[in-house]
Amino acid sequence: MKNQHIDTLCVQAGHSPRSGEPRVLPVVQSTTFKYDTCEAMGRLFDLEAAGHFYSRLANPTCDTVAAKIAALEGGVAAMLTSSGQAASFFSLFNICGAGDHIVSAGPIYGGTFNLFNVTMKKMGIEFTFVDPDADVAVLEQAFRPNTKAVFAESLSNPRGVVLDIEKFAALAHNQKVPLIIDNTFPTPINCRPFEWGADIVIHSTTKYMDGHATSVGGALVDSGNFDWSLYPDKFPGLCRPDPSYHGLVYTERFGKGAYITKAVAQLMRDLGASPAPLNAFLLNLGLETLHLRMRRHSDNALAVAEYLENHPRVAWINYCGLPSSKYYELGKKYLPNGASGVIAFGVKGGREASVAFMDRLTLGAIVTHVADARTSLLHPASSTHRQLSEAELIEAGVSQDLVRLSVGIEHVGDIVADLEKALLTMDN
Repeated sequence: MKNQHIDTLCVQAGHSPRSGEPRVLPVVQSTTFKYDTCEAMGRLFDLEAAGHFYSRLANPTCDTVAAKIAALEGGVAAMLTSSGQAASFFSLFNICGAGDHIVSAGPIYGGTFNLFNVTMKKMGIEFTFVDPDADVAVLEQAFRPNTKAVFAESLSNPRGVVLDIEKFAALAHNQKVPLIIDNTFPTPINCRPFEWGADIVIHSTTKYMDGHATSVGGALVDSGNFDWSLYPDKFPGLCRPDPSYHGLVYTERFGKGAYITKAVAQLMRDLGASPAPLNAFLLNLGLETLHLRMRRHSDNALAVAEYLENHPRVAWINYCGLPSSKYYELGKKYLPNGASGVIAFGVKGGREASVAFMDRLTLGAIVTHVADARTSLLHPASSTHRQLSEAELIEAGVSQDLVRLSVGIEHVGDIVADLEKALLTMDN
């Protein structure tokens, strides 16, 4: 049955058991897989046949969940990684190396900013961070002849900047490079980047996709729409012979599956950021209710945002579901089903006041995590973005008073009551 609704894909996609097979996705907790002949296994190592021979590269449980995520995003292929950080790294390192350059939006998750600005810089890969709200003429100045990709978050963590995906896709394609979008916060329930021109989508599946804070993981999804073969000099890793596979050319052998195949065959082979089958199983349980939870997260967050916007102790708030937000129109365009559950705001009195407010909450928990069923909060400047300088904090869109509120799926009245109590008792 083709063209199923995304709600159905959340429940059904990926796993199609035959008669007598388990209805629930099995956990294949095995590192290895038996074959009757050396020739059969050899064909797997040469990428001449599909199958499983070692769980670092491929595992039936993980592959099934990856196929579901590909279906949800509308992509041609996907792979799981051990974390969202691994997915961010793989998405770029699959097409670039020492001496190359990437254009990235500045407002991104602090861990990703550090990965790009410090670790990958040590590998000889340069990044230029741009203001996603800047005019196209200004953004074009960031590109160089050795630019290999544009990277951005559809809904930035933690500031809540909504990316104009269509603008960035046109910008990237005019420069003959792909647009890579981290779609973690909206998920495919609320945002469909491929429909607006994005080429690769990644996720920290640790967040809403898992939904219960049980498993760290990541995913890469390829739309299949970027034709790497048109630019062999820019993307030789995909378009030139790979000596580690007897001269195989990925674009020639795998067509639209070239990008993901290379990421698995090279990066997962050599770097080993592989997901655990049990974690993939738990992720699948979360995916089966993703469509239900995202609606509740979005509804609750809008109600909470409306409450905070009118509170005398709140200095500012950014939530694109509010008509007062500068991203309201972009939110209606790219997130038509809801603005997700993450709100950025500041408490009057600056950093100390925001921290004091958080310390007074009882239902909302102070945790590193974000985007699961339970309401949680974080002060990014002293945690996830702690390693950044003041200038880097500004570049990442993180003010000293910013509170990242992840609204859960509890009763919204209880969430608001907890916030109200904390705000009213700050002077005590």
